[in-house]
Amino acid sequence: MDLNRKQKVSLRGASSEEMSRDALLAKVSQARELRSYARRANAAAIFIQRVWRSYIVRKKAAFVIQEEWESSLSCHSGTVTKSWVSTRVLRPFLFFIRPLCVQHQKIELRDVQCMQTCFKILLESINSNDQGYNFCSLAVGTTEESKTWACQTRRLVSLCSFLLTECSYSQERIKDVLGVSALLLRILIVLTDPKSWKIISKQNFEDAETAGKMIVQFLGSCKSGYYTAVRRYIKSLTKNTDERLLITTSAVTLALRPFHARQRAFVDDSQLETNLAVEEYVSLILTIPRLVCCLPSALTRALKHRSILRPSFHTLLILRDKLLTRMSEIEHSEKQSYTTEIPSVGWAIGNIISLATVTENDFMDTQESNSEMFYVLYVRVIVTLAENLLSQVEKVGTQDIHLDFEATPNETEKGKNSVKISFVELIRPVCQQWHLAKLLAASGKGTRVIADKDASTSSEKRSETLELFDIARFYSCMLRIFCVLNPVVGPLPVLNMLSFCPGYIVSLWSSLESVLLPEDGCTAHESSHKPAKASWDTRSPSEKKQKHLKNDRVNKWVNVLNKFSGKSPGPREHVESTSDQPGSSQVNESTDDEWDVQTLRGGPVGISKDVSCLLHLFCATYAHLLVVLDDIQFYEKQIPFTLEKQRRIASVLNTLVYNGLLRGTGPENRQLMDSAVRCLHLLYERDCRHPFCASALWLSPGRTSRPPIAFAARTHEVLPTSDVFTSPSMGSVITITPHVFPFEERVHVFREFISMDKASRKMAGEVDAPGARSVEIVVRRGHVVEDGFRQLNSIGSKLKTSIHVSFVNESGLPEAGLDYGGLSKEFLTDITKAAFATEYGLFSQTTTSDRLLVPSPSARYLENGIQMIEFLGRIVGKALYEGILLDYSFSHVFIQKLLGRYSFIDELSGLDPELYRNLMYIKQYEGDLQELCLDFTVTEEFCGKMSIIELKPGGKDISVTNENKMQYIHAMADYKLNRQIVPFSNAFYRGLTDLISPAWLKLFNAHEFNQLLSGGNHDIDVDDLRRNTKYTGGYTDSSRTIKIFWEVMKGFEPSERCMLLKFVTSCSRAPLLGFKYLQPTFIIHKVSCDTSLWAAIGGQDVERLPSASTCYNTLKLPTYKRANTMREKLLYAITSNAGFELS
Repeated sequence: MDLNRKQKVSLRGASSEEMSRDALLAKVSQARELRSYARRANAAAIFIQRVWRSYIVRKKAAFVIQEEWESSLSCHSGTVTKSWVSTRVLRPFLFFIRPLCVQHQKIELRDVQCMQTCFKILLESINSNDQGYNFCSLAVGTTEESKTWACQTRRLVSLCSFLLTECSYSQERIKDVLGVSALLLRILIVLTDPKSWKIISKQNFEDAETAGKMIVQFLGSCKSGYYTAVRRYIKSLTKNTDERLLITTSAVTLALRPFHARQRAFVDDSQLETNLAVEEYVSLILTIPRLVCCLPSALTRALKHRSILRPSFHTLLILRDKLLTRMSEIEHSEKQSYTTEIPSVGWAIGNIISLATVTENDFMDTQESNSEMFYVLYVRVIVTLAENLLSQVEKVGTQDIHLDFEATPNETEKGKNSVKISFVELIRPVCQQWHLAKLLAASGKGTRVIADKDASTSSEKRSETLELFDIARFYSCMLRIFCVLNPVVGPLPVLNMLSFCPGYIVSLWSSLESVLLPEDGCTAHESSHKPAKASWDTRSPSEKKQKHLKNDRVNKWVNVLNKFSGKSPGPREHVESTSDQPGSSQVNESTDDEWDVQTLRGGPVGISKDVSCLLHLFCATYAHLLVVLDDIQFYEKQIPFTLEKQRRIASVLNTLVYNGLLRGTGPENRQLMDSAVRCLHLLYERDCRHPFCASALWLSPGRTSRPPIAFAARTHEVLPTSDVFTSPSMGSVITITPHVFPFEERVHVFREFISMDKASRKMAGEVDAPGARSVEIVVRRGHVVEDGFRQLNSIGSKLKTSIHVSFVNESGLPEAGLDYGGLSKEFLTDITKAAFATEYGLFSQTTTSDRLLVPSPSARYLENGIQMIEFLGRIVGKALYEGILLDYSFSHVFIQKLLGRYSFIDELSGLDPELYRNLMYIKQYEGDLQELCLDFTVTEEFCGKMSIIELKPGGKDISVTNENKMQYIHAMADYKLNRQIVPFSNAFYRGLTDLISPAWLKLFNAHEFNQLLSGGNHDIDVDDLRRNTKYTGGYTDSSRTIKIFWEVMKGFEPSERCMLLKFVTSCSRAPLLGFKYLQPTFIIHKVSCDTSLWAAIGGQDVERLPSASTCYNTLKLPTYKRANTMREKLLYAITSNAGFELS
């Protein structure tokens, strides 16, 4: 033990609980915070007491001074001088009047009387010609006098702001308040205009100007609060504002006074201060909802003057960010009620457009020398504000903008729509052709293309000239605004004007062509063989980096697809044909494709903002024009573009949409993608109906970048995206632009979807084993449709399960045999043959040469007619689901309805050629159409009864004239193509989609859907059929009879081969993916026959005819020895329209 060691003594006392270091520090910190809080609370209490004591003292002093002021005025009998007005009248008045008004929370009668007395004295003084009595003479007096005058005048401005604010609320003495406000405004109008001072002279004019300018500067500053007060006052105005006309006129006149001071001192050092007034005017006055509607017409003319608009435009462009932030702050501070549907920047747009259009068909005075500058400023200001507005409404969506007041849903919706409608009315001038014509005239004939949006060399020129790109950006923003904020018809008013403005859409495409198709409009393939020129790039450095990131995302996407397949990624992914993908094109070609636009391979993110706006405007306008452009104009007259240019347009849109979907785009490109997709679909559907493009054009964008089709199909089902435009997805490409894949690949996708559906049903327990949970039905041979409808119509999507059919012959006895799939196929074939026959009444045939099927209008009068058509939709869906071909084709118009697409007038030629010719005759008729005695009705006949259907309300009383003939033509076409067929197409669609997903159907166009249903071309590949044929009964591929059969097949004409195929399978066309996918497999069964040995060299051959079992796709072929005998017997059999009975 160490005896020198000292014993440790605790200085904290004899506490039994020890405290850790951290706990001690925490306790000390808490005590420090409590002491700090106590000090702050004590300081706050002292401050509150000081403010309160000051308020009480000033309140008492104000009462005392007011009483003294009133008594002094009533007893005054001496000489009235300017000093007396300033020191004895105005100075004490300004001290007591404002605190008393704030204290009472309203203006009392005594306060009103005091203000009337003071203002009358002051007004009498400033109207006096006496230098010693006029209050304005103080402004040009000594330094002390001028300072006193300036201070008191500023206080009067602040008092005026207070009174205007009070005028916007309901007051008991509102008439008295309006009276004193009018007096004060009259005084301030004189004080801010030195030229109107009666004591002015040449010697003191400069001093007076300086004094007036100081007051104007204060008036325009935010310290005065004047513009805020004017804003509240104007917003409180109603339609019946005659009693406020004087005060309204005075308030607006005073608000515009800084603009006139700005013009007089344009280069003065105080220019910066006068700009503050313009900022206040722009952010507070121009953002008032329906400003033009609130003010009298005389005042709006003052606001329309160029001396007001131009400074506002300049300030908006220079201080854009500051003013936009200020507008947003004002909007949030006011917490607007019914105007929250339209942000403040939106009302600024509406007000500016209304003010810029002086009359209903012209802008402000354009006869002045520098009118072009006005158009430049006007367009760029609107674009600046519109982009900010769209960033708000498109980001959150108008459905998420809620109203602050409580109301029922109906009331809320009505309020939203009324606000939107009033806003749209303000910007209605942009929908007029004169508006566009004026801007185009100001832009000049030359069109400058901006290749680099960061280019600085042309910034000076850009600030002084109006370019086509500026106009395009303007109307692109207008389209987006109308689309979001017009609750009635969306962007139609703008599109109607743009589409039919002569030459405008041609100018748009010429500009786009020069940018997107360089080398004088050549494609990337053509330009690659020409000498290289100075390259230009439509992307900024940030956009190039963004494109690089997009490419990384695409590479990751390919890795995902490789994980699906279990395949290791190679150095470069190509679309390769595999054994399970017949018809897949192997892409080992050059990346320079003739129809792949190189400048758009990055999608919308790879182009500049100017080009993006130009593209959006062109796509939206041309899509609208394509709706009404008939085939004669498009193909024969080639209006507005030649077919060669139509192909270029299609290639540009095809490349843009494909790469946009593949790489993804931001929300800012949503409108561009929407319009581009719509325009692309319209061109593609027109090409499907009447080709004008090479098939390679539609396939070109995906030749080097699309992944294997089977993996894309699985990705489409497994990884759905919420927004197909913002997230890169091959599933989006398949859904929106399936035409970039060859037709055979899309058929493979379709079969892949069905395989995945069957696998999911099996995992869900719907398919346990062969024969399990199958549907058992009994069908009479003569009543196939009725029995099938009665037993299968109610099961809906359960029709996906297998069907076991038992047939009953005409004698009422069950037919022998078990259904292993063949009888089900025979049932589907027989029921469609009976139901699609015109005699049955559900479907009729078009009068064209191809005799396509279309629902009969009389089907609605049949018992269960609509339900029967819905049932037939399920039957067709069952055939597609099982891969069974049906030898029927539907009308193009009917399939368009199944694919969810609208039909236009030119498609009527494929449905009713006679009616189409009659309508075209009316369209081109040069005489008086009233002579034809037509009205807006159509007559239908059923069972001898005539029924009249009106094409529009009151149509029977509306005659067709030369003025309304286009309405009649489109109304008649709409009835035949859409309204008449819709009940049947909807019913068929409901049945079809019980088994086939709508997304699967949209992989195909109308012609391809018929091919999917009934098979490929009108010929068959004999070698493919031979490779996929089975032999039974003793036949083999090397049998003599089989060799003779294939020789005879090759010698047949194409039509004879199709007849043989129909004889065996009940369908004359081959499966689209080849006979490998024929269900059941093609079988040749041996029918043994006794023949002599000499039959092969000229003796008697077999006399028996071949027969077929179509339910099993089986040809029962006797053992013929000679080719000519087999050919003769086969031709006889296939032309006799018989099957089993030939045996």
